Amino acid sequence: MSVLTRKKKKHDDHVDESWLIPYSDMLTLLLALFIVLFAMSEVDASKFKQMANTFRSQFSGGSGVMEEQSPISPPESTPFPKKENLVQLSIQEKERMEKAKEELESLHKVQKKIDSFIKDKHLSKSLQTKLTENGLLITILDNALFDSGSATVKTDSVSIGRNLSKLLVTNPPRNIIIAGHTDNVPIETSQYKSNWELSAMRAIHFMQIMMKNPDLSPKTLSASGYGEYRPRATNKTAQGKAKNRRVEVLVLPNYSLENAK
Repeated sequence: MSVLTRKKKKHDDHVDESWLIPYSDMLTLLLALFIVLFAMSEVDASKFKQMANTFRSQFSGGSGVMEEQSPISPPESTPFPKKENLVQLSIQEKERMEKAKEELESLHKVQKKIDSFIKDKHLSKSLQTKLTENGLLITILDNALFDSGSATVKTDSVSIGRNLSKLLVTNPPRNIIIAGHTDNVPIETSQYKSNWELSAMRAIHFMQIMMKNPDLSPKTLSASGYGEYRPRATNKTAQGKAKNRRVEVLVLPNYSLENAK
């Protein structure tokens, strides 16, 4: 075998490995890319920095993508309430419950006084009281106060408003809303064009009687009319219509009664 032949054979046996350099660089970049994506998905700056330092120590060549900060800032975590804050919240909640209970008991005393007045005057068929989550509700059927189609309080019924105003004087004072309601029978007179107007004027006239009590501050009184749009019963029967024609006096609590357990 000639010298030329031996050299050629020796050259053919050697495998070119120059492709390994760009291949290893590509793997390194892919690895770095996956780490960055992982860090972005976790959005944890401390973990990202820790992993970056670890991988940077494994590779030579100075700075690279691993030296950059996380592109997304970590979300601000909501600190768990301290023990002192929880204790303070518990104390405040307890105080609210105690105030609500006191308010409920106070309104219940007012209700008892009004119920005694209703019993003494034999007005149980016309006047009713009820404690609700909105306050003390006093319902007066319209036949006890007004003639049909009229908003003027009957002369012999003025005493109802006067006595009621005395019973509603409290310390501290409470806001009082007088609301007029009617049935759904249309009304159109020279004085009132609709049930809405009639109900509003009935509430105002009854409020004016209560305002004559100097111990009841006018600042606490307000009136409104709802016409036939807030019925208590069906308007298909005479009994239901009679229940819907009414004046309601709502005594608002000074503290929410929702916490009164």
